[in-house]
Amino acid sequence: MKQFSFRTIIQKDGKGYHGFVPSLPGCHTYGNSIAETRKNIKEAVTGWIEANQELGWKIPHPTLA
Repeated sequence: MKQFSFRTIIQKDGKGYHGFVPSLPGCHTYGNSIAETRKNIKEAVTGWIEANQELGWKIPHPTLA
């Protein structure tokens, strides 16, 4: 299986944290702590990639910008 590395952003959002991947449109998650948000974003990225592969859509190259 191919390994990808995507830049993620986690921001304080009310009482919890919002996490997202700028290069994967719609790949967002939420957690009550930074650790929970990190775990959730890994699951969100995996699901995003699997869904797009099943649909035959191109996976964007990871960006560091």
